[in-house]
Amino acid sequence: MTEIAHRFVRAGDIRMHVAEAGSGPLVVLLHGFPETWYSWRHQLRALAAAGYHAVAPDQRGCGRTDQPNAVEDYTILHTVGDVIHLIDVLGAESAVLAGHDWGGVVAWHAALMRPDVVRGVVSLSTPFQPHADGPHLAGLRAGAGEDYENYYSVYLQRPGVADEELGKDPHATIRRALYGASGAGYPWSPIVPAGGQMLDIWPDPDELPEWLSEQDINTVAQDYARTGFTPALNWFRNFDRNWALTHPWHNAVVGQPARYITGDRDLAASLPGAAELIAGGSANVPNAGEAIVLPGCGHWTQQERPADVNEAVITFLQSLP
Repeated sequence: MTEIAHRFVRAGDIRMHVAEAGSGPLVVLLHGFPETWYSWRHQLRALAAAGYHAVAPDQRGCGRTDQPNAVEDYTILHTVGDVIHLIDVLGAESAVLAGHDWGGVVAWHAALMRPDVVRGVVSLSTPFQPHADGPHLAGLRAGAGEDYENYYSVYLQRPGVADEELGKDPHATIRRALYGASGAGYPWSPIVPAGGQMLDIWPDPDELPEWLSEQDINTVAQDYARTGFTPALNWFRNFDRNWALTHPWHNAVVGQPARYITGDRDLAASLPGAAELIAGGSANVPNAGEAIVLPGCGHWTQQERPADVNEAVITFLQSLP
C-alpha cells in the first residue's frame, strides 16, 4: 500500500503541514470545516496509484499548520495565497485543485485569481458562487428573515461563543458534526434552536455509519483539542470582508475545466449556483462537465463515498490536456 508521508513547508508567511503521496502531476486537496488533511485520506493513496502527486495540506488555522491570531489573517486572499505559495514550494508550475466545503471556496477563487497556475477545479459540495451584489450577511438577513439571528453561520460570528462551546469536548463536536451533516443524519436544519447552541442542530448518534470510526473522530479531534476552534471559525468571520476584497472579480468567469460533485442529502447542494452546475448549464463555469450527484450522500462527500469520489476525480484528471 502506498505510504502517506508528512512534512512541513514554508508557504508565504506560515508554516504549513502537508500530507502527500505519489509522484507526477500535482493535485492539491483542500479540506473544509471542521476537518483537517485527514478528510482526504482515501484520495491520497488512490491518486498516487493513478500516477499523481497528491498533496493534502492542513489549511491555515487547522491541524498542524500555523494559526495566526487576528481574524483578518483568514481572508480569501490569505487562503488562496497559501495554496499558490504551496504549489510553488512543491516545485510545480501548475496544479489541479480539489476542494471540499471551505476548501471548495478556496479552489474556485484560486482558479479565478490565478488561472495561470490552476489547471482545473474539482469542487465537492461547494458550488461556485459568483461575487454578489451585496455582502453575504446582509443577503442572508434578507433571505432568512426571522431566523437570521439563529442561523448557524450568524451564530458563529459571535466572538467566543461557538469557540467555547465547540472546544469543551472536541471529540463530541467532531462526532456530532460528521454524523449530523452526513447522509445518515439527514435531514437537519441550519437554524440553531432558540435559546440553544450550535451542536443542538445535530444529534449525538447511538451508532456511527460504516464510513466513520471512533479512531477517525479521535484523529481530527486531537488536532482541534490542541488548536482550539477559534482559528478555523475565523474563516466564517471574514464573510463580508471577503466580499469587499473580491470586488475586482465581480462577474468573473471560471474558465478552466471543472467538475462539481455533491450528495443528494447535502444542504450545500441548495446554495446559489448549485442548481446550474447540477443541470450542466452554469454561465459562470462554462467548462464544467456533467455534475455528479451521489444518492444517499450527505456533506462529507469524499469520506462518505470514497470510491465514487476517487473514480470521478481520476476520470476528470485523465480528461485534462
